[in-house]
Order: sequence, then C-alpha cells, then structure tokens
Amino acid sequence: MKNIFYKLEVLLEKGGIKKDIALLAIGGVSLVLSLLNSHFHFLTLPFDIAWVAIILCGIPIILEAVIGLATRFDIKADVLVSLALVASVCIHEDFAAGEVAFIMQLGALLEDLTVAKARAGIEKLVHLTPQTARNVIKNDDGTESEKAVAAEEVKVGDILRVLPGETISVDGIIISGQTSINQAVMTGESLPVDKTVGDEVSSGTVNQFGAFEMMATKVGEDSSIQRMIRLVQSADADKAKIVRLADRWATWIVVIALSAATLTWIFTGQIIRAVTILVVFCPCALVLATPTAIMAAIGNATKHGFLVREGDALERLAKVTKITFDKTGTLTFGNLEVSKIQTFGAHTEEEIFALAAGAEKLSEHPIGKAVVKSYQKKPAKDLPSADDFSMIPGKGVLATVNGKKILAGNKAMLAENGIDLKKLEDNTEENGTLIYIAVEKELAGILILSDTVRPDSRMMIQNLSSLNVQPVLLTGDNMKTASAIAGELGISEVKAECLPEDKLTYIGKMQNCGEKICMIGDGINDAPSLKKANVGIAMGKTGSDIAVDAADIALVDDEIKELPHLFALSKRMMTTIKMNLTFSMTLNFAAIALAITGILNPVVGALVHNAGSVIVIINSALLLKWRKR
Repeated sequence: MKNIFYKLEVLLEKGGIKKDIALLAIGGVSLVLSLLNSHFHFLTLPFDIAWVAIILCGIPIILEAVIGLATRFDIKADVLVSLALVASVCIHEDFAAGEVAFIMQLGALLEDLTVAKARAGIEKLVHLTPQTARNVIKNDDGTESEKAVAAEEVKVGDILRVLPGETISVDGIIISGQTSINQAVMTGESLPVDKTVGDEVSSGTVNQFGAFEMMATKVGEDSSIQRMIRLVQSADADKAKIVRLADRWATWIVVIALSAATLTWIFTGQIIRAVTILVVFCPCALVLATPTAIMAAIGNATKHGFLVREGDALERLAKVTKITFDKTGTLTFGNLEVSKIQTFGAHTEEEIFALAAGAEKLSEHPIGKAVVKSYQKKPAKDLPSADDFSMIPGKGVLATVNGKKILAGNKAMLAENGIDLKKLEDNTEENGTLIYIAVEKELAGILILSDTVRPDSRMMIQNLSSLNVQPVLLTGDNMKTASAIAGELGISEVKAECLPEDKLTYIGKMQNCGEKICMIGDGINDAPSLKKANVGIAMGKTGSDIAVDAADIALVDDEIKELPHLFALSKRMMTTIKMNLTFSMTLNFAAIALAITGILNPVVGALVHNAGSVIVIINSALLLKWRKR
C-alpha cells in the first residue's frame, strides 16, 4: 500500500513548475468565469465552471492530504482544506471549494519558485571555479616548459604560472614575481592587495598586474573557492523552512471540527448541521490570514526599493535582534577618494596632489585611478601630463611630471630608491590607504585615500537601534580602518579581517545563543553568510549576482536609508497577521456555536466564512500604504 502512495507522490511531482503555473492559470480563469456567470448567466453548462479549479487545484491537495495521513499520519493545513473542499461540494458551494483550492495551490507554487531561485546562486558560484592551470615543468636539460592542465589535476607541490588577468586555480605561495591580487571573492574588499615572494594567494582570486609563479599548497576540495561553495551549500541546508501557522494549528483544528460535527450529528440527528460546521470551519480566512498580509507587505516593500525573494522573509525579519553589515559597498560606496594630504618641505598640498595625479595618469591600478578621479573633481583643474611613465607591480609608479621626477607608491618602493623616510616616524597612524610621494629623490608628501561612507549610513544605524536591532560590523578590512568607520557610524561591535568562514562562524555562534541575525552584504564572499543568517539582504545595484541569489531580500537601488522602514514594516505585518488569525478563529468558533444550535444553515454558513475572508483581505490591504510615523 505504501508503494502505491509513493508512486502517487512521484506522479504529483512530475511536470515541474511550468505545469503548476499552467494548471493554476486555468483554475484562476475558471473561478473568474464562475463569479461572472453567477451575475450575468452567459454560460449554459450543466455544471458550475468552478469545477475546473476544483479538479485541477483541489484534487492534488486531497491526494497529498491522503498520502500524508496514510504514510506519515501527517496532519497539516491540506487535511483541513480537503475537509472544507468536500463539505463545500456537498452543499453545492462550488465556487467556495474552487477558491480555497486555488489559494492553497498558489501558495505552494510560490514556495517552489523560491527554492529554485536559491539553487541558482550555488550554480553561479560553482562556475567561478577556474577550469585550467599553467603547470611549469622542469626539464632534464634545466629548461622549463609550460603545460595547460585541468584545475582538478593540480597536486600539492606543483609549480604554477599565473599571468595578468587570470583567476588563480588553487591555493598556494608565490615563489617568484610580484603583483596585485583582487581578493574580493574572499574578503569583499575591491581594493587589490600587493603580493610578493612568500605571500599566500587563494583560488578564485584574480591576478591583476604582473606574472608570477606559485607553489600549490591546497588543491581540489581543500582550495578556498571549493570551501566557499561548501559553506553556501551547508548554510542553505541548515536554514530550516518555517512551518506555516495554519499547519501548526491544523491538527487541533481538524480534531475540533470533526469532533464538533460528529457530536452534533449524534445528539441532534441532523446531518445538515454537521455539514454546516465543516463549511464554516472551511479555513479560507485562516489560510488567507498570513499570505494576504505578506503579499501586501511585499507590495509596500517593493515601493521602497526592496525585492523580497523569499515568501516568509519578512516574518523572519520581524524577529531579528542583530543586523550584521559588510563594510565595503554596503555602509560605504566602495570607492576610494583622497581624504587628506600631508606635506613635507616646500611643496603645498595642491602641488603634491597635482604631481601625484599626473604621475598616476597612465596607471591601471585602482588606487592610481582613484587619485586621478579625485583630482579631476576639483573645479578648473587640468591634469598635468607625464613622461617616462613606468609601473612597478605591487609597489607604485615612476614618472616625470612638469620636468620633475616623481615616485608615487609604498614605503618599500621609496626605500629601494634611496628616499630618506625618517620624516615618517610621526605619520604612521593615519587610517586609510597611503601613497608616499617623492619629488626629485626627496620625500614630499603623503596622500591618504579613504572609502566613502554613504551619507545615509549613520542615520540608518540610529533608526535601526531605535527598533531594538543591534548593528554589528563584519568586514574583511583591517581593524584600524574598520574601527574608524564603526566609530563614525556609531557601531559598537566590530569584527575585522573576516574571511567567509569567520563571518559564518560568528553568525552561527550568535544563533546558538538565541539571537536572530540579519546579514547585509554585496560581495561573493558574503554569500555563505547571507544564506546562514535568519534573513539575508543583498545590495541589488552594486552587489554580485551570487550575493543577490543567496539573499532573501535584495535592495534594488542600494538606498540603505530605507532599511529601518523594512524592519518596522515586518513588525507591523506580524501584528496584522495576528489580528487576522485572531479574527478568523473567533469567527469560526462563533459560527460553529450557531451551527450546533441550528441558527446557521449551510448557505448562510458559506456566506459567513466568505465574509470573514473579505474582512481579512481588507485588513491586510491596509499594509500596502503603511509607513511608520
């Protein structure tokens, strides 16, 4: 017998989402035609056309209820709905039966679509994995040759060559060469990190400048990008589905409804009263209580720039106690700007800025481009031209600007060129990215570049705190920079230098302590945390596709000032849901009492439960234009 039910379950799942959408569309059209025909009588069919919805949408519900009862004795909302369907058909309330079946199937379809979207993010992350590597082979005659091999064939100890623009295939250590690596996939920081001999590099990161050779240390499933994929998959599996409230109460409601109907039939001998009880207990209002409020709240959120991708995301958001922020691209724009200039000797700040911008004019490095862009923002400032330009990967640039030899780079570059750095002893505590400028072999100044904080960030943090949501900064940046940003925004808890595993560990630890966590991020490195958190919110405009796919909610236009509204809206939505549920249950029990005494007949009972549904819908619709005052 169980084998038969298993085959039925497999049969119901065949066809996929496209089949469900088609059946739902046909069922919806039949309900509209049934409603119109009750007023205009333009159809002369021997049956109510609502039967199309009953068959297409209702039969699968009844079969699932029977299978669940027979194989697992699982009493959920579909058992309740099945009873309502049968009772409604028995008293010829065909439209009511079709309506309930349609609503339940619509909810099931939305859940299926959500699961499909969640899987898409993992697939994109898998595609980031490099497929090939350049294996350097030492020949017997002392020469070297290069061979392209599949990334999964690389072994620990192999020597690999990585050219500019290539993605690193495995984890390793640089043994020759120097470069800058874009580590955004791991740390979320878009600024390249200078690397030289002895430094570690991770798979999935991108070599931006200069070729180098590395020795593989972690390959295959042990590499960083593969660990990232596993983190996303495990976080996805750990996020349990929230059980619908109607399902939680279903067992008791079914027992009460059946008991009341049976006892009424036994003591009164009137089956019509028993049927009336089942009809008024038809869970239309109960089934509609949650989804209508969620749909209205999602509509409200959409108008404020949020794309809610998970049906129950707002329900989870209402319970959040801590909100963890990535820094770059979330609280900040992720764009470096020259925030301060220090000078040594006779040169003014304006002169140092102009010489540095001229030297960086031909640079392809993001830091150099940031200097030029900052200088060009100044009104009526022409960019000086540069001659004899050369770039040293991982160190800086050399050029001749206005006839003067300029060095712009890090301390190592200046030291290698014999520049006296004694003046720097009291100037090492600045926050941000520092470019040291030498003019004609003399230290002339320092350019300090900082990430630009979004103007709405501080007020947004204050408003969230007023809603009893504690902000936390989780960033891959160093502690000094992270603390400076946190202090500026009023965030007291900071976790710096975080890899994806560190963010995931922190969120898991807080969840084990009973905290409900919301994570906001924009990078690929944030994907595991967005999955693990009770609610994940991705920056939709600047965020990576993988981060958006991993999140429950996407902030379409990156206007973070709207986040407090979203949190307040989620709490208001839960209040509306509780009001709807309280009203629908009160109405049902009152109607049962009237049905038991015979005051309510089946036809009036059907009107009562439909009226309850209308009131629930109207109450939920008020959320569409709600805004916290």
